Amino acid sequence: MNYIIYDLEFNQKYIGFPEDDSNNTSRLPFEIIQIGALKLNESFETLSSFNALVKPKVYPNIHPYVEKLTKINDEIVSSSKDFISVYDDFLNFIGDDPVVLCVWGTVDIKELLRNIEFYSLTTSSISKYYIDVQRNASLYLKSPNNSKVGLKTAIELLNLNTDNEFHDAFNDAYYTSEIFKTIYDDTVKPSIYSPTPYRKATTPKEKVDTVSLIKQFEKMYDREMSAEEKAIIKLAYNMGRTRQFVVHSSLKEDA
Repeated sequence: MNYIIYDLEFNQKYIGFPEDDSNNTSRLPFEIIQIGALKLNESFETLSSFNALVKPKVYPNIHPYVEKLTKINDEIVSSSKDFISVYDDFLNFIGDDPVVLCVWGTVDIKELLRNIEFYSLTTSSISKYYIDVQRNASLYLKSPNNSKVGLKTAIELLNLNTDNEFHDAFNDAYYTSEIFKTIYDDTVKPSIYSPTPYRKATTPKEKVDTVSLIKQFEKMYDREMSAEEKAIIKLAYNMGRTRQFVVHSSLKEDA
């Protein structure tokens, strides 16, 4: 059995940049632009490494914040392979032996699977067994209030070398592997990843407090509303909520 310790960098939507398809925003909110990984055997010896940039398609321009964080820009990824080709290379890197995925938090598993499924590729070669190194490191370091310790903080607290920049997929995979080797003991065991089904957020239905509405009118007019007046107020209020009588003025008219 081998350990595949990997990390991802993502691009995302930026207002003002064109998209391949605006409907893809919800299907692929984070598009992979780099995969970095190391393969370790059971003795934690490094067998091989993987580092590949991905040319984005859905969000073809790198978000300014992503560029600042990762130092990845449009020019760097312009000559890179697309995700389908890089994924094929990644599968060859993983190989056919049984593996356990090791990640710094489960987000990288979730987004890897989402990117794979977006391109209608098979996920059967991706192991369902994983170790959340961040969670185990947080327990090892006795992080207060069950909070999750950051990668850089964990490296510093464990007195490990920081020779390379963070927020590079390969460097972060390497740092994760160093933490994993340092904290590993018999209590660190693989779990089976079970994706959480996506649930569309629903807006609670609004209910009009008609009693308070009528009382407000009675307060304004300093008298009790008749039954006919109450019916008219309720009807007018509900008709107004449909916005069917809203008239939009032009900029010239506003001026």
